[in-house]
Amino acid sequence: MADIYTAIKNDHDTHRDLMERIAETSGASDARKEAWKEFYEDVKSHAAAEEETFYSKLISKTWGQDAARHSVHEHQQLDDLMEELNEMDMSSPGWLQKFHTLHHEYDHHMEEEENEVFTRAREEISDDEIAGYGDRFEARKKEERGLIEEKKEDSLED
Repeated sequence: MADIYTAIKNDHDTHRDLMERIAETSGASDARKEAWKEFYEDVKSHAAAEEETFYSKLISKTWGQDAARHSVHEHQQLDDLMEELNEMDMSSPGWLQKFHTLHHEYDHHMEEEENEVFTRAREEISDDEIAGYGDRFEARKKEERGLIEEKKEDSLED
């Protein structure tokens, strides 16, 4: 049973590894396709679970409202980049260029969360108050993994 900070950080580490794997691939290779699919699905489910568990806790604190809004906004920007990548030809130079933009932006987001948001949250939110949030995050992430296609279809209808 990991705490919320460890659960999120573990995902971030997985995402960093996947981005490195993707960056080392070329064209529309099977290796790139597999790593991208894993990255895409994990990041989508991670972001939704993070917003519904950790960020909801931050929003309950006056100081955390701006941090949560900022992070959710970054999630939207990253999601837009991922959807653009999904629509592009993986073998085009433009795909890799856009992927590098995503890589840079996501690295920034993760560093900001881990070094600024987590630090403040640990100071302001007691362990008792946030106990069990790691498990809630993991359970919600698993549930969100099954909703990716449904949410994509809902988004297209808008």
